[in-house]
Amino acid sequence: MAEQLRLMAVHAHPDDESSKGAATMAKYVAEGVDVLVVTCTGGERGSVLNPKLDRPDVWANIGEIRRAEMDAARAILGVEQAWLGFVDSGLPEGDPLPPLPEGCFALQDVEVAAGPLVRLMREFRPHVVTTYDEEGGYPHPDHIMCHKVTVAAFEAAGDPERFPELGAPWQPLKLYYDIGFSKAKIMALHEGMLAAGKESPYEEWLKRWEDRPDKGPRITTRVECSEYFPVRDDALRAHATQVDPDGFWFHVPMELQRRAWPTEDFELARSLVDSPLPESDLFAGVRETAHAR
Repeated sequence: MAEQLRLMAVHAHPDDESSKGAATMAKYVAEGVDVLVVTCTGGERGSVLNPKLDRPDVWANIGEIRRAEMDAARAILGVEQAWLGFVDSGLPEGDPLPPLPEGCFALQDVEVAAGPLVRLMREFRPHVVTTYDEEGGYPHPDHIMCHKVTVAAFEAAGDPERFPELGAPWQPLKLYYDIGFSKAKIMALHEGMLAAGKESPYEEWLKRWEDRPDKGPRITTRVECSEYFPVRDDALRAHATQVDPDGFWFHVPMELQRRAWPTEDFELARSLVDSPLPESDLFAGVRETAHAR
């Protein structure tokens, strides 16, 4: 019999798992794959982006609230979830930028911070791991650190000489970076809204994108998961402090999203199996070899 397939998605904060690759995870859960979300920090320094919850009582209990939101989102997605236990670094603002808070995630030594994730990889034994690219998807210090720690753990987990006290070695077979937005995707959604006679929320975004690099050419893998877009949105709304249910993310009608861009997109960054590109499955090349693991 083939081995049970396992996917690990490593994210910086609670809510990131619901805005990046969530429909893909829900699709694999429905197909019987074991999925574990790893959350590096507790999101203690996150903003309250829902104006209805921008209240002193919410701010006073933000860490506890964000954990409860994560538990609700986890249940909606049908995944397992684990905390690495690091402290949110916050998003520094100003010119010059202020220093990061002492002891925060982004200031940890990468080799040391990779240890807890190596332990989880050896316990859960994922075949596939997803995280952010070297820019963190966007330049939040915790997202960049999440990338560094995940890459370090991916490379160390299978090496018996590294972290020998953290369990028996296990080598994941593939590492992917989420490519949440490409210029082609934004343009497809924008043009779809205009064709439907609706105001597009992406017009200003496209103007700002003129001087930004496009990550579209980096996409190697497109997972068709539009059936699970409603699950993604329900999980995102569960992070009520982080998402305005009347805001930007929910302006595009569901059927239009499904027609305009029915996939979630990834870049294959590391692979120990043969999987010709482009792909439509994160487990391409893994399904054929998992039975031998």
